[in-house]
Amino acid sequence: MESGSTPSPRAPSLRHTAPPWTLVAKAIGGPQAMAGKLERLFRTVLLWLNPSELERRLKALEARGFAPARPSRLQLLFGGLDMLRFLIEPAAREYYRQQNISFGFHQLLRILDDPVSMIDPTGLLSECDTIVGHVMQVVHLNPIYDLQLLEAFPGGLERFEGELEAMVSGTHPRAHTIAAVVEDCGYHARLLEYVRGYRADPTTPPPIREQATLRGAPRFAAAERQFATLPGFLAYSSRLPPGFFALVRRLRTVREFAGS
Repeated sequence: MESGSTPSPRAPSLRHTAPPWTLVAKAIGGPQAMAGKLERLFRTVLLWLNPSELERRLKALEARGFAPARPSRLQLLFGGLDMLRFLIEPAAREYYRQQNISFGFHQLLRILDDPVSMIDPTGLLSECDTIVGHVMQVVHLNPIYDLQLLEAFPGGLERFEGELEAMVSGTHPRAHTIAAVVEDCGYHARLLEYVRGYRADPTTPPPIREQATLRGAPRFAAAERQFATLPGFLAYSSRLPPGFFALVRRLRTVREFAGS
């Protein structure tokens, strides 16, 4: 999911300047915001309980050329755990350390802003709204995976572009809660520019997050190449063992990314 040149200094965001209690209050939002979060959480649980929904999503992604294989639900679960431990978590820890932001407190703010985005790390059983909200609340290592996910929904990318336009203009209904979480004031404008470019030409280079130190580590670089795109993640997951106990044993014994 990023690049290598030194980024230009950016204005401090609310995330950097506001006291913790202010950030917590803004991330929670008012009664209407909380009701919306609970409703999205309930709908996501229903999606997980629907055995045909994953198959429908994979078929839609296959039609777009993003599903070279169809992993089982178990393979996707354990593939998602590998993506978390080999790519997402180490990258996030380094990034927030560079930002002088507590990793643990930042995760708390993310949960308060949108608890649904934390229970489906792969996004494959999340609603379009949840995926859009997740990408807007987290400065992504590389957003291309999520844009590919949104292509499973009719009008998904167009909807995302509209949401970003509202964020940039300050008219989005979640603008205040998301501002408590996002530490980079220029993130949404860059993301909007990329979404417009991607819709015109999917080969448009994504705005990747600066992670120079980790990218110098061969294992992290290999994990990033594998998991940065949705086809890469699905191909990886499909090659995992099919049985539950074999997957658990592998999770306990494999401690480093070794490619595939």
